[in-house]
Amino acid sequence: MPLNDRISFDEQAAQARAEACHQTLMTAETRFDAEQQIARQLGGQIDGDIAYFGFWVPELAENRVPTGDVFLEVLAPTVPLDLTVAHQDVAFERSLLPVIRLDEHCFTAVRGMIAGKRRQIGDFYALTWRDSDGTWHRILDPLAMSLPFGVMAPAELYDIDALQAGRTDTGYFENLKGGKPHKFGPPSNILQIHVPSATAGGTIASLTRQFERLASRVSHDLPLEPADQLFMGYDSVQLLPVEPTTVYETGPAFWQETDDTETGVTVSLYRPDTTNWGYDIVISGMAAVNPVLLETGRPDELVDFASVLHNFPGKPKKLVFDVVYGHSDNQGLNALNPHFFAGPNMYGQNLDYQNPAVRAILLEMQRRKANFGADGVRVDGAQDFKFWDPSAQVMVHDDDYLQSMADIVQDVAGTQYRPWFIFEDGRPWPDEDWELSSTYRSVIEKQRDDDVFQWGPLTFAHNTPFLYTFWLSKYWRIRECLSVGSNWISGTSNHDTLRRGTQVSPEMNINTGLGHSRMEILDKAYDNPAVHTLTYAALPGVPMDFLNAMARSSWGFIRNQDDKYGVKVVAEEAISLKWQVDEYSYSIPSNFRRLKELGYETRADLARFCEFLPALVEVTGYDLEDIARLLNATDPKLAGPHYTVATLKQVARAWMDDMHDYCNISHSLPGLDPVQSAYTLALRNFRAARPWLRDNYGPRDRFGYVEPLNGRTLFTSLRHGPDGEQVYSVLHMEGKPTPDIDPLLLGVPGTEGFGWHCALRSPGIGPDYLSGPIVLRDSMALVFTRKG
Repeated sequence: MPLNDRISFDEQAAQARAEACHQTLMTAETRFDAEQQIARQLGGQIDGDIAYFGFWVPELAENRVPTGDVFLEVLAPTVPLDLTVAHQDVAFERSLLPVIRLDEHCFTAVRGMIAGKRRQIGDFYALTWRDSDGTWHRILDPLAMSLPFGVMAPAELYDIDALQAGRTDTGYFENLKGGKPHKFGPPSNILQIHVPSATAGGTIASLTRQFERLASRVSHDLPLEPADQLFMGYDSVQLLPVEPTTVYETGPAFWQETDDTETGVTVSLYRPDTTNWGYDIVISGMAAVNPVLLETGRPDELVDFASVLHNFPGKPKKLVFDVVYGHSDNQGLNALNPHFFAGPNMYGQNLDYQNPAVRAILLEMQRRKANFGADGVRVDGAQDFKFWDPSAQVMVHDDDYLQSMADIVQDVAGTQYRPWFIFEDGRPWPDEDWELSSTYRSVIEKQRDDDVFQWGPLTFAHNTPFLYTFWLSKYWRIRECLSVGSNWISGTSNHDTLRRGTQVSPEMNINTGLGHSRMEILDKAYDNPAVHTLTYAALPGVPMDFLNAMARSSWGFIRNQDDKYGVKVVAEEAISLKWQVDEYSYSIPSNFRRLKELGYETRADLARFCEFLPALVEVTGYDLEDIARLLNATDPKLAGPHYTVATLKQVARAWMDDMHDYCNISHSLPGLDPVQSAYTLALRNFRAARPWLRDNYGPRDRFGYVEPLNGRTLFTSLRHGPDGEQVYSVLHMEGKPTPDIDPLLLGVPGTEGFGWHCALRSPGIGPDYLSGPIVLRDSMALVFTRKG
């Protein structure tokens, strides 16, 4: 049936929505209260056989656009769409329907629209308006729930009720139902995952299959290989942001229109294929799922992943979302109206949290996203949530907004609940003295809940555990962990610290005791038996591990959308070649194939280019024409193409795409050390069996280092459980081997006497060791227990 015959404007239903908005604005206690209620009605939503649409459009009032020039644009493909195809040209029917305007809001209601479902592509939509010159302009839906072609394209109307009805973890949520909203508390540990590099498939569906396989093996009591053990022993999974990210700055656009007429349009559709680490967002579309991560193009994949975690045999695993609302990339200016923004910052744009409508819409985006089934929410860069205080003439942290984020009540499977919250907040970052002055407790001390967490000082960026004296230099921070670390995320391996590690000059004082090559040193620094033991057996808080670090896979600042600054980004990342790629890795035919096609046949070829590029970026002030000219003038001649501005950008794109492929953990799984994998899994199980280890140190607990140092850092820790159990750890963090020492005779108060049992031995210590003299080397650790 033709689109115009199938759908119709329901004026009465649209008028009812507009009238409800009017009453809310008239009667709500504050404008923000009103906007919060109105935000629930925004976006495209299905209610029975009516599709409702609501938009916040202050730009229409500013441009004095009359209501008669504003329409809901509905687009329906004339042939079935296949969202798994890389490129297709499709004809769409178009229909324009009236809207009801109410100052800064407009609403409409439509009968007969097709809503998207797991096995059905829905109609697409946007708001459109005509200016006095007859030119048409689109307003995209920032609260869309399905964006198969990214944030810069019309949204797909999606049946969220059907999505929720199809979830298979309803029993998990129903068991939490009570008289008041359930409040999730912290898990015992977290596995942090970047979806595109976590499996060979690189999608949420592929990751779901990985956990389904693990669940099946656990259910059938089958042996676990090292690649399986990487994912085991965690009772929560935190995904790096799964929101839609930026698009290619200079194209191609994923939705390109040709042959535009009043009743139809032909669209050249590209399956989104950007590579990104997740944090380059445009705010619009934050309630949806990044289509790059969807194998089928259906947001149901995220519900499927939540379900496989919640139904995991033995004990459910919690799902934590990582959300980014502290900034927007500059591309957000093309997706949202200007009222969303409060001026530029180092990442792109600040958001106007003081605008009641913006504040309400951001919180509504968060609510809708967490309703996919998140048990927890991690807030990226909470120190960036600021507003300008005109009376004091300073930027002020918006702690009330952070509290509002933690107060949101979710509703899944008929159960109301509030997720557990983590805030990454290093204020006063980016002040120069932030590493010294940050307490990492600013949010903890201000929020009402006693289970609010922050990233701790050993987890925040700029930690370099592969440099000599790192652990002694951080000893004052470790002492803080002992007394106030119960509500900190602990551990040194995460997406940010591993990235920062690859940016450190190899000329610094590198701990060569960690390995024979830079790759070995970096890998062991962030997957270190002694550090893991410190985190899991000694320190309070909730440990977190990054999958790429645990797999000893590479990682970096991965995004291929940049055109203007892409070469500069590669210049900043070029040093990672020294840390993460050796001659053998580069020589593998499937690695760095794009760069090889451009003429960098060997690692040495690429390394020489990477020596010149950062220096030239700096000395030319990032003048690409000068950089190209100077690169062509080298003697002997550099490998690679003849350098022009265009080929420099081509090399930058190839670098990013090749590094993205190189960072997939599937490459490193065959080389995993089964002893290391088994040990880290044993540590996680050890921690899970002793939840009291999360608590701060008590009066009888002890932590210190053996003196005199004599060229090594040897930590000792003694913890006391509520049942009288003692846990005693000896950790060789760095430096020379010890002489023969008896760990139980180091004079730590409380370790006197007998009854100790050696519970954990790090790799390098044989299973026959029970107690007595031993030589401990860099990264070795022992854990003893004694019953009360």
